Amino acid sequence: MQDDNLSKPIITVLGASGYVGGRLVPRLLEAGYRVRAVARSASKLSCRPFAGHPNLEIVATDVLDRESLTLALRDSFAVYYLVHSMGATNKDFASTDRQAAQNLVRAAEQNQVQRLLYLGGLGEKSSDLSHHLRSRIEVGEILESGSVPLTWLRAAVILGSGSASFELVRYLVDRLPVLLTPKWVRTKSQ
Repeated sequence: MQDDNLSKPIITVLGASGYVGGRLVPRLLEAGYRVRAVARSASKLSCRPFAGHPNLEIVATDVLDRESLTLALRDSFAVYYLVHSMGATNKDFASTDRQAAQNLVRAAEQNQVQRLLYLGGLGEKSSDLSHHLRSRIEVGEILESGSVPLTWLRAAVILGSGSASFELVRYLVDRLPVLLTPKWVRTKSQ
């Protein structure tokens, strides 16, 4: 008797250890999909409540390593791209994000992925757009340039307990009785 689960499509989530990915993976599993949860560190995923699910495969991959990324996408029907490189230790995150997006396009094409799904940010290209949002748009354009169809979701700041934005604000409020705000807080939000 053939295992019914093996006939279900594999949905790969790149950035599964992040705030959005960590909430998306269990939803996909609940919907009956086979899910390949991908992060740089498998240990960040193996301790999650969904880690033992029979339809889950955890894979450690760095999106900057095209060969390992290509292997991580094998047999994938669709790929969620929830990766970004902006952080305290990466001063040239736009270049890193550009390379990662180019790697994804090639790996997805090589694996004949049927759909890419990308979570980017809001904003139109303009000279006053932040470096971060310009990078998010550039990543979307790179993903769109490939032959694999792209669904490009655009969201403002995603806040919730455990998200990087929420934790940053909570950290500041806990420690600073008065806060002088930087220029970027005047950025209009949609």
